[in-house]
Amino acid sequence: MTEIPSPDDSSRTAPPQADARTRVIEALMVLAAGREFEEITLTDICHEAGVSLSQFRDLFPSKGAVLGALSRKFDKAVLDGTSDDLLGESSKERLFDVLMRRLDAMAPYKAGLEGVTRWARREPLAAAPLNTVMLNSMRFMLEAAGIESEGGVGLLKLQGLVLAWTRILDVWFTDDEPGLSKTMAALDRELERGGRVVARLGDLDRMTAPLQRIAGSLLNIPRNFGAGFRGAPRREDETDLETT
Repeated sequence: MTEIPSPDDSSRTAPPQADARTRVIEALMVLAAGREFEEITLTDICHEAGVSLSQFRDLFPSKGAVLGALSRKFDKAVLDGTSDDLLGESSKERLFDVLMRRLDAMAPYKAGLEGVTRWARREPLAAAPLNTVMLNSMRFMLEAAGIESEGGVGLLKLQGLVLAWTRILDVWFTDDEPGLSKTMAALDRELERGGRVVARLGDLDRMTAPLQRIAGSLLNIPRNFGAGFRGAPRREDETDLETT
């Protein structure tokens, strides 16, 4: 009769790659909750996650890549739970719901995320890549809320939302109330303020649209425009050296 291995039997099948990725992400968050982020080495993460350094290298190129994967995990949790239930609500209410669901997904990693946030404020070089990660995430949050995020105004919306999100997180990190009333009040306040700014940007964009079109037309004038006023047009073999 074949013996069934016990749960702690070392001969059991190795966990799939997806499980290893999850263990690495969670290991980093456990370590970040108790130590300064810059002091955590890749070897520390490997020991905590129960993977080899070689396995880690196959999964992620750096600690920052682990943070990016965690952010995508939160994105997916929000997007998987998005429905059409709030279509009749205002854009502010829809975005409020989306961002609260993101906080729900982040809750198990709250202490680790606070450690990462403190590190980012100590390390200016970390700000740009982390900002890019958050811009990508907030683009999907806006889309989930049915809010336009393209074009010049869309970029301003995204960056403004990222900045607002950092202020909301500052409140969330210290909000221990079960209902997160302080966090919800901060989120409502930030979205109200952001809505007013976006409305002004929209008005400005509409007012300047004719000027933008004129400027675009001028920039698209062919380079040989006016050649007839200066003399005979150049042949193809007389092209400027800068363009060759």
